[in-house]
Amino acid sequence: MNMITTPHHQTALGNVRITRIETIPLRVKMEREAAGSTLVLTHRCTIVTRIHTDAGVIGECFNGNDDALQPAILKMIAEQMAPLLIGRPVAAIEEAWALTRKATEPFLTDRRVALRAQACIDNALHDAVGKLLGTPIHVLWGGCRDRVPVVSLGGYYREGDDHPALHDEVAELQHFGIAGLKLKVGGKSPAEDAARARVVREAGGDSFVLAVDANQGWSRQEALEFIRRTAELDITWFEEPCRWENDRSDLAMVRAIGGVPIVAGQSELSRFGCRDLMNAQAIDICNFDAYWGGGATEWRRVAMLASCYGVGVMTHLEPQIGLMMSAGVPNGSYAEVMLPWRDPFFYRLIAHQQPQVFDGGYYHIPTGPGWGMVLDEDYLKAARCD
Repeated sequence: MNMITTPHHQTALGNVRITRIETIPLRVKMEREAAGSTLVLTHRCTIVTRIHTDAGVIGECFNGNDDALQPAILKMIAEQMAPLLIGRPVAAIEEAWALTRKATEPFLTDRRVALRAQACIDNALHDAVGKLLGTPIHVLWGGCRDRVPVVSLGGYYREGDDHPALHDEVAELQHFGIAGLKLKVGGKSPAEDAARARVVREAGGDSFVLAVDANQGWSRQEALEFIRRTAELDITWFEEPCRWENDRSDLAMVRAIGGVPIVAGQSELSRFGCRDLMNAQAIDICNFDAYWGGGATEWRRVAMLASCYGVGVMTHLEPQIGLMMSAGVPNGSYAEVMLPWRDPFFYRLIAHQQPQVFDGGYYHIPTGPGWGMVLDEDYLKAARCD
């Protein structure tokens, strides 16, 4: 007689419980200031979240760059979310997500804090499940590819003429094996930023990926002017070209008239906001943020939703998880990284990170279980700020 049996490791996974949730805040000063059209950053910070289990396995992840919000996020995890999850099954990620989502409901709460706190836990839970199964997360999600193309966030504004610095930055990216640059625009006139984009194209050559990000800095008319001025530069995508007040309508108009692929979604707080962008035919790629929006669970929902609209997905920042997530869904496109001065945690907090982590414009996905990374305890202690 044929018997259908449940593999031992699946039975064990169902029985494993959460025993403790630990958070560790980190903060380091960047080598130089990062200035975009509507932001200036001087420090990099993150939160390491560890899910301890009764099986001895620890799921962990680090997320975020919220200097001002960090204390409130840590407090919410410790006082509101962790007590709800202690003793519950590690594998019940959807249940944990629903329970932690309750922190966003009080009318006067700062939902940014609640969503980021939820993401810390959610992402660490995914790591715990992957480790318990001995499988990388992108394989658990479907294993669509074992490498993803990478573009670096950069091209920040500098004092005076930054054209020589842009030229040098492109050379540095090519030396690192990164496929292209997402150039900061929107802080100057369309004519001035078009000239900066031209420098990048000339420095990188025809095969270098050139994307631009206005951080919601321009009006619809300014965004269209920039597209006209850069028509010959083969821009791969234009991210958040228009101001936030009327962005769905403005993005759809810029997309229809300008003919350049539009990326947005990082400023949305849920899959429902991303759905509205897609319904408005405003985007070609959705770059929902798996930290700002409540975790990898919600990001994957956005990816599945986007597949119904023929929309691609990528991640906003967070390469320590974003690279693997983009590799795990069929409509994953590029993944976003930064140079070491801008994101020291990706290069130094992850132990045994190779100096040359990119190859020919691609990142090869780790084969270790969960998020595939082990943290460098010495660097963690040095950057700890609690």
